[in-house]
This record gives sequence, structure tokens and C-alpha cells, in this order.
Amino acid sequence: MRNIPFGKPIIGDEERNAVLEVLKGSQFVHGPLAKKFETDFAGFIGGGHAHTVASCTAGLHLAYVYLGIGPGDEVIVPAQTHVATAHSVEYTGARPVFVDVDATTGNIDIDGIEAAISPRTKAISVVHYLGLPVDMDKVNALARKHDLFVVEDAALALGARYKGVHAGLIGDVGSFSFYPVKHITTAEGGMFTTRHAEVAAKVARLKAFGYDKMVGERVVPGLYDVDLLGYNYRMNEIEAAIGVEQLKRVGGFLAKRAANDAALRKALEGIDEVTCLAPGGGDFEHAHYCLVAVLGDAVADKRYDIINGMRDVGVGTSVYYPGPVPHLKYYRDKYDLGRVEYPNAARISNQSIALSVGPHLDEEDMIYVGRMLKQVLGAIK
Repeated sequence: MRNIPFGKPIIGDEERNAVLEVLKGSQFVHGPLAKKFETDFAGFIGGGHAHTVASCTAGLHLAYVYLGIGPGDEVIVPAQTHVATAHSVEYTGARPVFVDVDATTGNIDIDGIEAAISPRTKAISVVHYLGLPVDMDKVNALARKHDLFVVEDAALALGARYKGVHAGLIGDVGSFSFYPVKHITTAEGGMFTTRHAEVAAKVARLKAFGYDKMVGERVVPGLYDVDLLGYNYRMNEIEAAIGVEQLKRVGGFLAKRAANDAALRKALEGIDEVTCLAPGGGDFEHAHYCLVAVLGDAVADKRYDIINGMRDVGVGTSVYYPGPVPHLKYYRDKYDLGRVEYPNAARISNQSIALSVGPHLDEEDMIYVGRMLKQVLGAIK
């Protein structure tokens, strides 16, 4: 029996040694490694401005703070996403307005966006679900038509490109996650990105309490002024040290994910009870965070049996996500959304199993996963 964990950070001596070098010194924040990580990251995605932040959620929150979004405002959010996408709107006092997703991609239903726009709408939040880019030409056209800001939740989209442009640089701002099982990790942490210099300049201050002078800019150490309400959303040097080294390996990580995804899709061919979400291709360069297998109606009520069966044969799985965000208790109760249906988001959430294609695995693992899923399905029918 193989041991196939769903996620596993790949940390080597390079990352360990980089952390030890930081610990030998005395500058743990406001240091050169965070700056280097930002420069290197901007280089990898092909331009723009990048700022390290404490998390992807922090980056999203900073976007809405920059915009001055608050009580009475609305932001359109896909129903199928991590709760952080909506929470970052809630933090401002604004209301997330949920839109269902496309059944074949898991990305926001673009026709549904326009139907949800109201005089109170200030921004559109798009999520490149599991690393598959949204059709950003259509989203940006809607944004221009209605004078709206576009926020890209790129938590799972490092390596994703739409028409050759990297996620996070297609809308107005983007935010990436470096949680342990993401494409690269810094343990915790994220990266805020934008094409706009004025946005980047203000966010750099917002993430650090609203200081008017950063540490290296102060003529007298410890003397600065604060003229805006900022946050403690910085990334420390230990995390940045890991990120610098991880970014050197991201090309190999992405190539392995793409190869594993192709191998797993092939291994799942012929299993009638399973449908995979769209693989990308052409204008839509997929980042392959994981592969979501949607179970057919005949076996959907056996999902937990299937998950347990896969665990018993050594295959780790996950669920992306536990339900449409508007059906989670906080949002359901606050906005009385229990009776509102989001059928595509509900089907993906409630009838799918997420299978790993991470770089800690290989083609033989993918073949094994496909064989075991077929075996488990056969045993429960």
C-alpha cells in the first residue's frame, strides 16, 4: 500500500540554511529578504509591483481598505471559494454579494456577475478556482462598463496565466497564499500584487501601521509619523528567507503538478461515476493546485464512504470547499441566505473529492490513485 498524503511542503537544506542565516542575525522584520522575495516574485510573474504580506487574506483586505470600501458598499464574490474571500470583504463592513459558479470550471459565473451588480457595488472579486484562470477579458469588460475595481484571489493560482498574463496582474490587484500545501510555502504568508504604482505605494504603508517612513527611510531611528490607519500585515524575514528559496524551485514544482494532473486525468478515464473539472488549455494556463473529481448523483451520498475508503488504502484527499460560502452558518444567518440556491457551487462542494497532484508525488502515485478510486467505488456500489 502506498502512502499518498494530500499535501506536503517540500523543504530542503536550502530553505533550512536560509532560515538559520536569518537567526544568526538580529533583523527579523523590515529586512532585505522580504524585499528580495518581492523583487524575485515580481520577476517570476512578469512585472507589476509585489508586496509581502502576512497572508493572502491580509492582501485581499488591504485591497478593500485601499479602495475605501465600507458599510453600505457591496462586493461581488463567488459562492464557491474559501471563506477568506468573503471574510476580507466583511472586515470592512461591506457586504459580499454571492454569485454561483460555472459547473464545468468552478469559476464565477460571469453572466451572474452582471445580474448581481447594483448601485452599491464597488468591486468584483474573482477566484481562479484551483488554479484555473477566470475569463478575465469578460470580467474586465464588465468592470469598465460599471466603473468597478477587480480583485483577483490568486491563493491557488501561482503559475496560472490568462492569455500569457499571470494571475494577479490581470485585474487591478491580486493576492497569493503561501500556506504549507500551496504551490510554494513560507509556512504562513502571502503576496499582494498590482500593476498600479500608486496602489502599491499606499499598500506598502497600510501593511505596516501607516508609517510615513519605513525603517530604512528614517533619519533618526524610531522617529516617524502616522497619517493613516494601517495594520500589522507584514511578512517576517524568516518566512521571506523560505520564500526566496522556494521561488527558485517553482518552475520544477509547476512542471511536476502539470505532469501529475495529466497522469491522474488519464487514470480516471473510464470511471463513469466521476467527472473532472475543466483542465485548462489554450488561453487558460492552469496552475494545477489539485484535481477535483465530481461524483455522479448515483454515488454522491456515499462520498464520505469513498473518502474513508481512499484513506484506508493510503490515499489522502480533501474537499474544496465544505459548502458554498453563503450556506456557511455565519453568512447564512447574517444575510438570511439559507433559502437562496447556488446549485453549481453546491454540487461541486457537496459531491466532489479533491485529489492531490502535488510535486511530492509522481506518475506511479497517480496511477495508484486512479486504480484505488475505481476499486473503492466498485466496493460501495
